Amino acid sequence: MDVGRLRKVKVFAEMSDSDLRRIATFATEESAPEGTTLVREGDYSTELIALEDGTAEVRHDGEVIATLGPGDVFGETGVLERGLRNASVVSTTPVRVFKLTNWEIKRLGPETVQRLRDLISDRRADAVRSETPNA
Repeated sequence: MDVGRLRKVKVFAEMSDSDLRRIATFATEESAPEGTTLVREGDYSTELIALEDGTAEVRHDGEVIATLGPGDVFGETGVLERGLRNASVVSTTPVRVFKLTNWEIKRLGPETVQRLRDLISDRRADAVRSETPNA
């Protein structure tokens, strides 16, 4: 995988070339057609997935709660916190993704893992803000 392609993913955009080369070594690539369930709510989370091309919907209890596009990442919460998937992600167009397993993430540097943890914190804060009614 090319470092330039990784840099298009928001969570990796500011990382050093050496960190990106390490990630590129471990990442695997896949393509899927429209309508593919990329991850299923309630399953064990074993991969962080970055959407390189295409779009997908995040669904919780069957309700669409977010739309993802190129550069977005999902699955990081379950991988870092060893939990179950809290939502399903279904492609709404043909997609190309790259994946890092929890084993590969353990082999990344602490800076990279911290960026992923920061992403989790940001998403949780956004979720709380969206659930809080405006006064």
